[in-house]
Amino acid sequence: MTGRMGTVVIGGGTGFIGSALSSLLKKKGYNTITVSRMPGPQRISWTELANSGLPKGCTAVVNLAGQNILNPTRRWTPGFKQNVWASRVNTTKALSTAICSADSKPSVFVTVSGVGYYKPSLNEEYTEDSSGGNFDFLSKLCTEWENAAKLPCDNVRQVIIRSGIVLGRNGGMIQQLYLPFWFGLGGPIGNGLQPLPWIHISDMSRLFLLAIEGQDGKNLSGVYNGVAPNIVTNAEFTKAFASALRRPAFIPVPQFALNIAFGEERAKIMTEGQRVKPKRAIESGFVYLYPNVDSACKAVVGVSKHPEDPL
Repeated sequence: MTGRMGTVVIGGGTGFIGSALSSLLKKKGYNTITVSRMPGPQRISWTELANSGLPKGCTAVVNLAGQNILNPTRRWTPGFKQNVWASRVNTTKALSTAICSADSKPSVFVTVSGVGYYKPSLNEEYTEDSSGGNFDFLSKLCTEWENAAKLPCDNVRQVIIRSGIVLGRNGGMIQQLYLPFWFGLGGPIGNGLQPLPWIHISDMSRLFLLAIEGQDGKNLSGVYNGVAPNIVTNAEFTKAFASALRRPAFIPVPQFALNIAFGEERAKIMTEGQRVKPKRAIESGFVYLYPNVDSACKAVVGVSKHPEDPL
């Protein structure tokens, strides 16, 4: 079956962002097909993709596949690091190959990367024009991830969205923080001064939709920072989230504890941060439903929701 707006193939369509994007696309009249390790309706496996190529009628391809880096049950071993790397780079390459092999190519290939591309700093502000991608494991992963998305064929538009921390009730950081904060056990990480680049799940899904559709006759291409315009610190986020839940949040999480639990290299995602600005998204005319962290946190906990929120 083909939706009236066309068919979008989504690598990792069952994950946190992928599920939200699939829901939004279906509401907009698209048909979605997920590339997944698990069988099911409206799904194909990565092996099927390699053997048979993209489904007929595919008008756009999105890749959101990737092992959860902050899975608390997995130790930061060389094997797990390799899984994190391969689950992003190899799936992106597989979709790139399928696109270029297709007789009728989709119009656009949208992939995700991370703001870990930029070097952590308390003061420096980054836009899409800033350098990075070459100083540690996560930044080099972002570079290879983005390189894997470069198509060796013409006539397919490409967009890369460097994602900040995505705020939503059903996944990501909030899913791990909700219960501790609900019981009044939340607090800032370390001194809380590190920047926290963030975006609400509905705005992230709408940014992907904008990448697929364009706006006012103009198509997006190149790199876009998938963050909200309101730059906050970890302490400011903590205050906003606790306030939305109407709970205290005075118990700081020591940095050394996260280094022990997650490994110092991986814990940097939480203990360090970047001041990232969505310069190109704003220039494109993208309008945020949740431009500030207070409104985003209230939506996440169900206190209030923007009337135009499609999710």
